[in-house]
Amino acid sequence: MFYEFSRAIVRSPGKTVINGLSETGIKPDYLTLKNEHLSYIKSLQNLGLTIDILESEDSLPDSVFVEDPALTFKNGAILLHPGAHSRKKERALIKPHLMETFDRVHELKKGYAEGGDILRLNDEILIGLSDRTNQLGAVELQNLLSQLDYQSRIVETPKGVLHFKSDCSALDEETVLVTPRLAKSEIFNNHELIVTPEGEYGAANALRVNEVLLVPNGYPKTAELLSDKFEVKIIDIFEVSKLDAGLSCMSLRW
Repeated sequence: MFYEFSRAIVRSPGKTVINGLSETGIKPDYLTLKNEHLSYIKSLQNLGLTIDILESEDSLPDSVFVEDPALTFKNGAILLHPGAHSRKKERALIKPHLMETFDRVHELKKGYAEGGDILRLNDEILIGLSDRTNQLGAVELQNLLSQLDYQSRIVETPKGVLHFKSDCSALDEETVLVTPRLAKSEIFNNHELIVTPEGEYGAANALRVNEVLLVPNGYPKTAELLSDKFEVKIIDIFEVSKLDAGLSCMSLRW
């Protein structure tokens, strides 16, 4: 199943992480963010994952968010091209480790795409077009995914939303957590939708890992709603969220 993982890659946050991209302009507290990241790693380890912890890179403040420059699968990996100019070099930064870890590593050579726009479902992978993922990159990514035997579909990210997964997460084979604005689309016609309550749209970037659903802190109504069907674990990412990031951003899983 698409949410069953045994390994993950993370990168420790450098002190410059406080200068990472942020739509609000609010800088996080470094030490608190570092502790949040350590707790995140511990949570993945407790769920049975072996974690590769890469060294921090102060020249690239957003490099802690390893999900954006690459995709990882059990049968290979894909190096992406981040759409944000300040994040372009993150691809080269993570490439050596992927080359050491996977037998097959494909590289996006046209357009740009970020992992935050890529949602894995049970039978297909969705590629959300956004300011960070363009049509040229999405089409090229479809070609690379097909080489790893994955079917994919290009969809539209809601206007004003940074990444497609900012507004949704796949919970199991039939269920997707979505914001109200994404629920109105016809993207998930074949799925059961759980809609985030009013004022808790930030909860949409949850993360299913094996038998547990990780949910960001600060969204009690959503957590209660999800607890009816899933084993929920609340993860503290208050400082991380100041950097336009969420639970899925901080790891590559396979």
